[in-house]
Amino acid sequence: MRRITAIAAALAFAAACSWGEWVYEGQWGRPGYGLGEFDSPRSVAVAPNGRVYVVDSNNHRIQYFSPTGEYKGTWGRLGTAAGFFNNPLGVAAAPNGYVYVTDSGNHRVQYFTPSGSFLGKWGSKGSANAEFHTPCGIALGGGRNVYVTELGNERVQVFTSTGSYLAKWGVHGSGNGQFYLPYGLAVAPNGNVYLGDTFNHRVQYFTPTGSFLGAWGSKGTGNGQFNYPEGVEVASNGIVFVADDLNHRIQYFTTSGSFLGKWGSHGSGNGQFHSPADVAASLTGARLYVADHYNDRIQYFNRNEPAVVPMSLGRVKGLFR
Repeated sequence: MRRITAIAAALAFAAACSWGEWVYEGQWGRPGYGLGEFDSPRSVAVAPNGRVYVVDSNNHRIQYFSPTGEYKGTWGRLGTAAGFFNNPLGVAAAPNGYVYVTDSGNHRVQYFTPSGSFLGKWGSKGSANAEFHTPCGIALGGGRNVYVTELGNERVQVFTSTGSYLAKWGVHGSGNGQFYLPYGLAVAPNGNVYLGDTFNHRVQYFTPTGSFLGAWGSKGTGNGQFNYPEGVEVASNGIVFVADDLNHRIQYFTTSGSFLGKWGSHGSGNGQFHSPADVAASLTGARLYVADHYNDRIQYFNRNEPAVVPMSLGRVKGLFR
């Protein structure tokens, strides 16, 4: 038994090392309301062409940038008319380039062309199907379905790309498939849905239609523990990244929740965070963007590949003969 345990531990170590480390590459933004400045950025998304869209929540707008932070454009201001926002919280970029935004204070979803021209909206305040109470996280899944979390109704709703209601799941609670103020969510390449169950200090994941698959996490500071996790991202290689808000760090995992690594600490220096709210991956998964909420900036990181090839199972077994 001790030999099997040692082999398993060595394999887990080798697997973790194979993902490499995440190292600071750059940043942009500062507090303010000018172009390229932010007031509480809450969400970030990467479009197929590499553009980076940022929800500038307290400025009630969306800004977008080149992959390295060159300002490209903005739209939105405080209001209730089409194309206006009231404290937007989430953003997602579709394969066709359309940009979807959870207009939280207006209890609706709006969507736009890549440069911000209004295309459509749906939702109003309530708890019935296709109504919202403070929508926050938003993600695009297979068939271009739109998944939305709600803080007030503590559930996930699913829509077509133009807002036709399809399904919902979740109620208040701490059991499997129940939520306590859920926030960010992401759809994996295989279609499974990962969700930051923020006040339950865990991540839950589901089939595309909402059947519970698993969960991990508890409140704490250890590896795989969380302190109000918010944004979730699943990269193209299947790694799950979680913005661990009040632990001021990013953690990453396998699709079933096995811990792989982490980085970050509380502060305003390079690679430090003050309540990271969201994380988004480039299409290749080689670069990550973090909405550094109270530092009013976006930081981005590159994967530092390991210098050695991980051991095969045969080599690991050989160590214990």
